[in-house]
Amino acid sequence: MLEASTLQFLKELTKNNDRIWFDAHRDTYQIAMKDMQAFTTSLLHQLIAIDPSVDGLEAKACIFRLFRDVRFSKNKLPYKTNLAAYLAKGGRKSERAGFYFHFEPNGKSFFGAGIWMPDGPVLQAIRQEIDYNWGDFQQIIHKASFKKLFPNMEGDRLKKAPKGYAIDHPALSYLQLKSFLVSHPIPDALLTQKELLKTLISYCAAAKPFIDFLNRSFD
Repeated sequence: MLEASTLQFLKELTKNNDRIWFDAHRDTYQIAMKDMQAFTTSLLHQLIAIDPSVDGLEAKACIFRLFRDVRFSKNKLPYKTNLAAYLAKGGRKSERAGFYFHFEPNGKSFFGAGIWMPDGPVLQAIRQEIDYNWGDFQQIIHKASFKKLFPNMEGDRLKKAPKGYAIDHPALSYLQLKSFLVSHPIPDALLTQKELLKTLISYCAAAKPFIDFLNRSFD
C-alpha cells in the first residue's frame, strides 16, 4: 500500500504545480518517492514468481521521473501529478511489453499492460505473430479472467488495413492497432490498503499471457 501522505502530496502538487511551491516541499517529495520505491520493490519481489525476467531489476530503474520535459510541449507545467512505474526487463526504458502502474488521486489511478507505440520492425513482428497465431491470440484475449479485467484493447489505429493484409482479415481490428494496451482502474480507497499489492499482482497474472504473446517478437 501507499502512505496517505504520498497521496496528499500529489493532491497538493495538482493545486500548486510550480517550482516555488515544489522547492518549499522538496522534503515531502523525497518522502513520497521513498514510499513509491518501497512499494515498487515489494511488487518486483512478488512479480518474479510470475515473470522471472524482472529478477534483479531495481525499483529506481522502473519509476518515472516526476519532472516533465516541457521543451516541446504546449503544457508548460513543470511536474507530473502522478507516480508511475513500468515493470519489464530493462525497466522503464525497455522496448518490451510490460506492466504499468499509475498512481494519481481523484479517480485517475490505473493498472496497464502491453506495449505503447513500438518501432516499425517490432510492430510488424507483432502483427505477423497475430496473423500466424490468430487462434492463440483469441484464446488469450477472450479468456474469462482476462476479459473481466480488460474488456477492451486500447491504442491508436490505422484507418485502413496495414500493408500486406487483406481488408477482410479476421484479425483486422487488432492488426490496425499501433499500440497494444489494456488497462483497469484502481479506486482511490485501494491505494492505502494492504490489499493493493495482492490486487496488482493478480492483475499481472491475468495479463501475463498477453504480455508473453507480444514479446514473442523479442524472444
